[in-house]
Amino acid sequence: MPIDIPKDKWAGSVKKVTIGATSADGGTRSKAVTLGGQTAMPYLNFEAPTPNKPVVAIEIKSTKPDDWSSLLMETWGDVMSDPAAWAKKAEEAGADLIALTLSLTDTPESAVKVVKDVLGATGLPLVVWGPGQAEKDNDLLVPVAEATKGERILLGICEDKNYRTIVATAMANGHLVQARTAMDVNLAKQLNILITDMGLPADRIVMDPTTGALGYGIEYGYSVMERLRLAALQGDGMTQFPMLVTPGYETWKTKEAKVGEGVPEAWGDWKARALNWEILTAMALVESGADVVVLRHPESVKQIKSAIEELVTA
Repeated sequence: MPIDIPKDKWAGSVKKVTIGATSADGGTRSKAVTLGGQTAMPYLNFEAPTPNKPVVAIEIKSTKPDDWSSLLMETWGDVMSDPAAWAKKAEEAGADLIALTLSLTDTPESAVKVVKDVLGATGLPLVVWGPGQAEKDNDLLVPVAEATKGERILLGICEDKNYRTIVATAMANGHLVQARTAMDVNLAKQLNILITDMGLPADRIVMDPTTGALGYGIEYGYSVMERLRLAALQGDGMTQFPMLVTPGYETWKTKEAKVGEGVPEAWGDWKARALNWEILTAMALVESGADVVVLRHPESVKQIKSAIEELVTA
């Protein structure tokens, strides 16, 4: 006797957003990445297929970081001193996007140069983040946006403290914005309202609801992302945006991933533990509805991309 599986029918859907522009669209990327388009909760393929599978970005820095785990330093080696070479190696490691973080020591001129160097070294779409201080972010991202007009770069971080400047330069130069808020559904909606009220088209917004790492608040981050996706499917227009999260940043600052000495023997092999912390965090977020996960270790990229393929084809 056949059994009918109950299926939900949703009034809303997630908007499609494309990062990167090929020559046909006025840019220089060898490919673009399209996110979103979902009409069902993640990977309920019996209700609706996944129209655009999640993608993986690798984070690189404009200057060699001095606070990253030695495991990461050993993995990437000398290319960490050359962002263009680092971006090329990240592409070879399987990245779908490059996420370039600018430094507090960057000037507008050096920021423009490093972004152009990275664009020249890889054909992947680009995410560009300021160093995380609103005024400095504005100082660097405006000239970067102007110098790369038409490339459809995802600019961040766009927050309540600086969204006006970031949105204005994105609108003027054909880019997108990464709207970041603390882990709260209402805060995410409010920032999206402010951004769209300025006139930025909805297909140029990616939400960053932020997250914790495995063991450090991931349960709350997961639930916020799940609630955002439910609201989107129920028809709330201000939550119908693809989501980006940064499990690489979150996990590699935890003690379990970063420290190899002076920890309980039961914790096991340091490298295996550190990689599992990043992989398990990223996988949980993919299953909660993330469209982009930004990672740091190439082995994590390999494992997550393999898991995504299984999810979308199951």
